[in-house]
Amino acid sequence: MKDSLILDYVSSTAALLGLALDEKRCQSVASHFQRTAAMAAMLDGVALVAHDELAEIYCPAPFPANEDGRDKL
Repeated sequence: MKDSLILDYVSSTAALLGLALDEKRCQSVASHFQRTAAMAAMLDGVALVAHDELAEIYCPAPFPANEDGRDKL
C-alpha cells in the first residue's frame, strides 16, 4: 500500500473520530499501521490447517457447587 494512501486514511479516520492529531502523530500512526499490515500479510501467506492451531478452544470452567449441590450464581 502506498505511504500517501495510508497517511490519508489515518488523517481521514482521525478526523471522523474527532481525534486531533498533528502531522507528526499522523505520520507515526501511519508508520505503525503500515508495519502491522506488513506483518499481517506475512502471516496471511503461511498455509496453515486446523491442526496447526496450538491454542485450545475456550471452554469456561463450571461454576463451583454450593453445599446443597446447586451451582453458585
